[in-house]
Amino acid sequence: MFDLVIFDCDGVILDSEIISANMLIQELAKLGVVIDLDYVARHFLGRSYPTVMATIRREFNLTLPPEFEANYRTRLLESFETDLKVMPHVADVMAELRLQYCIATSSSPMRAAKSLALVGLGHLAGPRLFTSTMVANGKPAPDLFLYAAAQMGVSPDRCLVIEDSLTGIRAGLAAGMTVWRFTGGSHLKNRVLEEPDDARPDMRFASFADFYQIAPELRVNR
Repeated sequence: MFDLVIFDCDGVILDSEIISANMLIQELAKLGVVIDLDYVARHFLGRSYPTVMATIRREFNLTLPPEFEANYRTRLLESFETDLKVMPHVADVMAELRLQYCIATSSSPMRAAKSLALVGLGHLAGPRLFTSTMVANGKPAPDLFLYAAAQMGVSPDRCLVIEDSLTGIRAGLAAGMTVWRFTGGSHLKNRVLEEPDDARPDMRFASFADFYQIAPELRVNR
């Protein structure tokens, strides 16, 4: 049924979204902008940093100080160095896939590579890592997923996308791919998972320990 599995990075491979969200909330609070995790989940989850900043400027009529981005990125990476964790069992799933796989993320190439290295997955930051900087339009546009599939030599209808955010789900569906939603990240636990009509995945699962119970045919023969 599939020839390629495309993993999102933040919130799927890395349990990083809760760290990023809390850091953004703290930094914006210093400027008098009060938002919460629900707001971040609805408006920012799965989007690139430039898109998030543009939304903040527009919605809050805010002029961000020149040093905001550098300070935010520095503090975020410092938090990653102490708190970032790989999602349980995802490395095992990757190791036992009988299909080729890649990563398609809205993170910058530097952040994605450094984040993966911090959790011992630095080997993934090579030709199988695709970022929104490589395409004209980031998620929810399908560009990134279509680009990744093309580079891997696979037709979109033979791709399985693993995503956590509504933004990513929309992108995968728009690309004509099958989309499974991973709901086991810390940022989604104990939360009501709203899924509008244009962001309804084909499947949901909460732990990568269950991945091969759902799709045993994707596992190498043992």
